[in-house]
Amino acid sequence: MPKRKAFLLRMDPRILEALQHWADDELRSLNGQIEYVLRDALRRTGRVKEAADRSPDEPAPGASPTDSEEDAEPPKANE
Repeated sequence: MPKRKAFLLRMDPRILEALQHWADDELRSLNGQIEYVLRDALRRTGRVKEAADRSPDEPAPGASPTDSEEDAEPPKANE
């Protein structure tokens, strides 16, 4: 897993409170919510590629979180 860089972020207390309420609604930590909002903004403006904008624990788009190669059925031969 790539290392995460810590840094100080100063913001208006009202924005911080609104983000905390949003995070609570989404069952995320405040840090996770801030990262989600920033990642979404970067994706929408085309500043980050789709594969690079996911956190390491997020599944790829279209992938089921329960899917694994071990459980997958082998491809069927055309008869």
